[in-house]
Amino acid sequence: MRVSKPVVLVGLVAMAPMAVHGDNLTTKSKNMYGTPGGLIDMPSAEMSEDGELSATVSHFGGTTKTTLTFQVTPRLTGSFRYASLREYRPGRGGAGAYPNSSYYDRSFDLRYQILTEGDYRPAVAVGLRDFMGTGLYGGEYVVATKEIGSRLRVTGGVGWGRLGSFDSFGSNGTRPTGLIGSGGIPNTDRWFRGPMSGFAGLSYQASEQLSFTAEYSTDAYLEERGAGQDPGSNLFRRKSPWNFGVGYQLSDAVNLGAYYMYGSEVGVRVSVALNPRTSPVPGGSDTAPLPVEVRPQFSARDLGWAATPGARDTLRDEVAQGLAREGLILEGMRVEADRVRILVRNIRWDIEAQAMGRAARVLSRVMPDPVEHFTIGQSYQGMPAGSVTMRRSDVEALENAPAAAMLDRVRFGGDAGALAGTEVVPGIYPKLEWNLAPYVKLGVFDPDSPVKADAGLRLSGDYRIAPGWVLSGAVSVKAAGNLDAPPSGRTGAGPGTLPKVRSNARFYAMGNDPRLDHLTVAKYGRLGEDWYGRVTLGYLEPMYAGISGEVLWKPVGSRLALGAEVNYVAQRDFNQGFGLRNYDIATGHLSAYYDFGNGFHGQLDMGRYLAGDWGATVALDREFDNGWRVGAYVTKTNVSAAAFGEGSFDKGIRITVPMSWAIGSATRRKNDLVIQSLTRDGGARVEVDGRLYEAVRDSHRPQMAKTWGKFWR
Repeated sequence: MRVSKPVVLVGLVAMAPMAVHGDNLTTKSKNMYGTPGGLIDMPSAEMSEDGELSATVSHFGGTTKTTLTFQVTPRLTGSFRYASLREYRPGRGGAGAYPNSSYYDRSFDLRYQILTEGDYRPAVAVGLRDFMGTGLYGGEYVVATKEIGSRLRVTGGVGWGRLGSFDSFGSNGTRPTGLIGSGGIPNTDRWFRGPMSGFAGLSYQASEQLSFTAEYSTDAYLEERGAGQDPGSNLFRRKSPWNFGVGYQLSDAVNLGAYYMYGSEVGVRVSVALNPRTSPVPGGSDTAPLPVEVRPQFSARDLGWAATPGARDTLRDEVAQGLAREGLILEGMRVEADRVRILVRNIRWDIEAQAMGRAARVLSRVMPDPVEHFTIGQSYQGMPAGSVTMRRSDVEALENAPAAAMLDRVRFGGDAGALAGTEVVPGIYPKLEWNLAPYVKLGVFDPDSPVKADAGLRLSGDYRIAPGWVLSGAVSVKAAGNLDAPPSGRTGAGPGTLPKVRSNARFYAMGNDPRLDHLTVAKYGRLGEDWYGRVTLGYLEPMYAGISGEVLWKPVGSRLALGAEVNYVAQRDFNQGFGLRNYDIATGHLSAYYDFGNGFHGQLDMGRYLAGDWGATVALDREFDNGWRVGAYVTKTNVSAAAFGEGSFDKGIRITVPMSWAIGSATRRKNDLVIQSLTRDGGARVEVDGRLYEAVRDSHRPQMAKTWGKFWR
């Protein structure tokens, strides 16, 4: 067996006495694949800061890669990549011919740091590159990185697949070499199989901003150089295995790179990173809350106020005014001699614990001195959800203590009985709320066009008829966009053979006439202790109309919730008026939700989907205390990969960005982004506003305890 020079470097990394370190070796740099590391085309064992979310765009040799990377845990990294290869023709059993000028490829990566850096031990990571795509970038590796002093880092590793395609020193079995036509299926038969090669590199941090890199690459770029296929796919000439580069940290968020690659090409890269745990507006810009008003000693003994004519009406008005100034709407109230129960709707604070703290301060300043017990309930669409009960004496005594001290004293309730007898505040119902705003709707990662978008104006409104009854609607007008653009004629893996329940979405985007986005009437209510219900009827979403019913079981102190939803829907006309098409179906799911702790939340849905297929969706999200959420989902049904079409099954990444994080002041507005590798018909669900779980759990103890630190803010 011949031993290459990079393998010797790998051994030196492991054996040489090094400086003392004891962390997981983090970096702000990214490589050309958008993954953390100070090298260029090769991986390292470095990680980003825990929770970091980054986007990287790189280009060289006729290929542009756009990569979204998330540091899932301090030692686990996940990436989704979208690559454009100019005038490339897939070969070696690939996906077919492409009449357009570029070939687009999607790939997913995972990397886990199995060993952190020690006094004499390098950090060691194991990685899978393109482990469930077409296999174009498929490769696996074991890599070690060690820091020498405070500026130099040395990396060495062994790779398979693309990373074992040049200067190999051995082989571990036989590895399939053809591209996977439809992609989307984990290619486990290739992992750590076939020829293997040793790669290595050095990175030197010359200053806080400037770094230099050199590496020995074992990627032969067989596909891009036309090996074994039409030589018209020759994108560049690979003259040397050596790459050299310079990196520059332009700011905390932006990192740049420029490289001389393979003896023939210039490569460039820009990476933008943010960490959900760090706000761009430190401390926020909200006004300080009113101070708690402390009662005079012994004043709580006089209960005679309750007999004063009109006292309760006066108090109700004063409480409503005080809460309104804090962005809270008083929907119900009941006052007794020594206790007050209120039901509030939070329209400002995205952190429910902060809303409860503001409400408690208002009650301390308004309620008569003998009122000792506060019960503050939260309303969702007029339905009582969770409640918090506290002693006024604790509010007075602990205002300047850590919030955890108050958390130990309060009692959470989920039963409607805690708010029994609260009287609806006059003038709350009926009530119209409306909004006129621009909108942008994106369509990304279509195989015929990487980015499409529509922009226009949307008028939306909610008419709150009575407690639990809401009439909701929205009308939009498109000003410009190309979501209705026809396919460019790409051949190969098509959209599948299922009913067109989502893949005909472009027809709903045609024209600039006003369209009805949704028009529904919904009823929300409590079905018993720990039970919640919803029924929604009307034009549920742009593509479907019908009726949707939901039941949720969620105890106030439990991490677990169970739900069931049944829908009967018909497909709407393409013009999104009041007409319907000749397709209707009954769908439904049983759901389980679980809070694993440490910021991780899981969801399992099992049932029937819009195309009549049966299966399950598994989702896992990492949630941050400020409302950020980054997660992924996978749906697998009884539809075959061939019937599903390109992508093989539905999967995607979902990100929720709270606007309060971005602007530094409280708001309940959030931006939800779902990145699907492809929009297909298998595993599709109807979209219904007002599903119960997210709203209900926000008012329960497990969720509120995470953010209780803002109770006094």
